[in-house]
Amino acid sequence: MSDIIPVICTNLDRTLEVEMGTPLSELAAQLPQGSHPFLAAEVNNRIKELSYKIYTPVTVRFIDITSFAGIRVYQRTAWFLLQKAARDLYPSHTLHIRHSMGQSGFYCELDGLDTLSQEECNRMKDYMHRLADLDLPIHRCKALTSQVREIYARLGYDDKIALLDTRPRLYSRYYTLDGIAGYFYGALAPSTRYIDRFDIEPYYKGFYLALPLRTRPECLNTRVHQEKMFGIFREYQSWVRIMGVPTVGDLNAKILAGDGGGLIKIAEAFHERKFAEVADAIKRANEEKGTRMVLISGPSSSGKTTSAKRLGLQLGVLGLKPVLISLDDYFVDREKTPRDENGDYDFEALEAIDLKLFNEHLRRLTDGESVDIPRYDFVTGRRKWHNSPLTLTPDSILIIEGIHGLNPKLTPSIPDHLKFKIYISCFTSVAMDNLSRIATTDNRLLRRLTRDYTQRGADAVTTLSRWASVRRGEEKHIFPYQENADVMLNSSLFYEISVLRPFAERILRQVPDTLPEYDEARRMLKFLDNFIPIAPDEVPPTSILREFVGGSSFKY
Repeated sequence: MSDIIPVICTNLDRTLEVEMGTPLSELAAQLPQGSHPFLAAEVNNRIKELSYKIYTPVTVRFIDITSFAGIRVYQRTAWFLLQKAARDLYPSHTLHIRHSMGQSGFYCELDGLDTLSQEECNRMKDYMHRLADLDLPIHRCKALTSQVREIYARLGYDDKIALLDTRPRLYSRYYTLDGIAGYFYGALAPSTRYIDRFDIEPYYKGFYLALPLRTRPECLNTRVHQEKMFGIFREYQSWVRIMGVPTVGDLNAKILAGDGGGLIKIAEAFHERKFAEVADAIKRANEEKGTRMVLISGPSSSGKTTSAKRLGLQLGVLGLKPVLISLDDYFVDREKTPRDENGDYDFEALEAIDLKLFNEHLRRLTDGESVDIPRYDFVTGRRKWHNSPLTLTPDSILIIEGIHGLNPKLTPSIPDHLKFKIYISCFTSVAMDNLSRIATTDNRLLRRLTRDYTQRGADAVTTLSRWASVRRGEEKHIFPYQENADVMLNSSLFYEISVLRPFAERILRQVPDTLPEYDEARRMLKFLDNFIPIAPDEVPPTSILREFVGGSSFKY
């Protein structure tokens, strides 16, 4: 008689009984299927592939493309399918997934090909559809690292070998798909048939891979036009290639060679140069159009506050007098904060800002009055007042930073010619390898975890439990306005995850495995394990990174 295992399935809100050794795929097949197939499952708060077999009592929640974890599974599997198609159709060219475009699309290139025609893109797309129809299985494997290295060597994956060589382990995991291998820091779907919606279009020197939207999986974002953001990614990726650190393996090798301090100095010098260029542009706008206000927007943990202060220094060098205001200080009292569809506080909503008070203060400042600006206490959820009024003089430049800076509804009474708009984000330029890009959201999450813990009294569970709501708010309130910017700034530092690693690890390890946030903490810990740490000693006190790890010479 077979052993029977009880399984609490939260999708059904009841307990099922299965035979010992039953794979999750068989259990999933017994459940009512919704509009979208299950891609993976949370087993005791850990994401597992559907090939995972049940041997002990567990709690299971199956996920599809509409969850943040599920869309990541879909994207990673689509990249693997694309890698297979590119290798079959263009065996002498290396595929690079360069960076994200839009909410669920990616810009890709093939080494040695300057352009791809619409016909070639259609050929790639049709071939991927044929591979998907074949329902080719995807296997998760584990072997001696020396054996995995040999597999990568046979396939010519120097980028993956560099990563293996700089993070020595006796055993390593990898995935296989019909003769090719890959590395991903997260689960994949069981087979190619799960990837049934995508499109490929020519773009710049490569092509654009459009994938379904999490919020509307039936939709593909095609014809994406993000020229400013695309330009930022191109500039930084070109720069990290020149610096010799396009991938984490290359970065690790330089750190192990003792070059960590030099990398920090070069990255910071590059940042300083960009701030100086933007300050010059603001100065010109001030002289030519009478611009008096700089609006800085960007998603959570982009480094907006430090960027505003550093930009202020550069404007001071040019003879202007910067006056800084943070939109965060105009948050309404916490109990007045609007709620999202899940009943959680929606701090990303424009209504979380006291717009009436903010615009009244703007009016008074521009009329030459002195205004006492509030200060928001994130621990108590209340505004405080201090006797340090601000006043604008004829050579003052008002710098306002906050997530809604580019939303026209924030400053409706200010003419556009008086405003200089900046979008800033952490556009991570170093890739894990040629295929596995590092999501900017992961980079920002590491920053936020560290800052919330050290400066806002929030533990990892609090930050992780809020992160999905933060991202939904960004999709709704920030990203639609990013191309309104006059300029974009990249706040990422190619060395920063190596510095953040020891800070974030201590925080993430405090998440107990009994909570839903455990899987995200575990995923981020596995991600951080790929980086050789750098001590923060040589990070300058004016660095954007100091806003998160502490030790900044700026007051916040």
